[in-house]
Amino acid sequence: MHRIAILLATKDGERFLKEQLSSYARQTLNQWSLHVSDDGSSDATVHLVKRFAETQSRSVDLREGPRQGFFRNFMSLALDERIDADFYAFSDQDDIWNDDKLERAINWFKSISPDVPAVYFSRTELIDESGSHLGYSPLFERDPSFQNALVQNIGGGNTMVFNSCARRLLIRCGSVAAVSHDWWTYQIVTAAGGKAHYDPVPSLKYRQHSGNILGANAGLRARIVRLRMMLSGRITRWNTTNLEAFRSAEEIFSRENSATLEAFSKARKAIWPLRLMYLYKSGVYRQTLVDNVGLFLAVLLKRI
Repeated sequence: MHRIAILLATKDGERFLKEQLSSYARQTLNQWSLHVSDDGSSDATVHLVKRFAETQSRSVDLREGPRQGFFRNFMSLALDERIDADFYAFSDQDDIWNDDKLERAINWFKSISPDVPAVYFSRTELIDESGSHLGYSPLFERDPSFQNALVQNIGGGNTMVFNSCARRLLIRCGSVAAVSHDWWTYQIVTAAGGKAHYDPVPSLKYRQHSGNILGANAGLRARIVRLRMMLSGRITRWNTTNLEAFRSAEEIFSRENSATLEAFSKARKAIWPLRLMYLYKSGVYRQTLVDNVGLFLAVLLKRI
């Protein structure tokens, strides 16, 4: 029997939370416990969690969050060693999990040694505020890897499940200031030479609404937004933040990935004729040709 800890970060989520909680109860794999960190909700979020707990035979733990943003809220759960499980699943507060979400993830983990850090994530179905179908998140076809994780997060936290070995890596790295909990998890697991799996079949319904901190990264509009972020220097700041966080993780890097990181760091700072050489040497890549052209342009403009 596999013990799964669901890590739910909440903040004023009453509007959609009931549907999210109900989707846990419908899971075909039901050996889960729920751990909720609430970041000072002023609505009925806490009340809804307590009511849900009363209907469940499974453990539901509710605590006060750190009130330092969504990254710190999620990581306060991931780094809490009192939460003991075989697998850990991040969860947003406004989605609807497919009934077999956990089961499909655990089925993949059966092929992975428990001594190997591993993380699973998937594509998502996009829905609007009323739950109507909008489409799907991008279909990624290139393999997940550290070379990809350095410059792109393809692992949505709302789909992410990781094993206890990966969780121990996060604890070893400690409390850092990275960009997001899911990107950090993808980066750390792959940096250590662990396994990352992208499931092309959606595992949940990802709700798009005005209150989303980060929406789906799909379509032409998303590419235009990314171009604007690059030109504004926002992506540069994100990369700088993540590279600073890596200082606490140097000991977990494989030799190959240490070399990748070094080359990528040089590509960001070298004079322009050398920047492309170091980019090539690093082996970093995004998932599509268009995005890789954007990466090339970002290096030329020193916006990476």
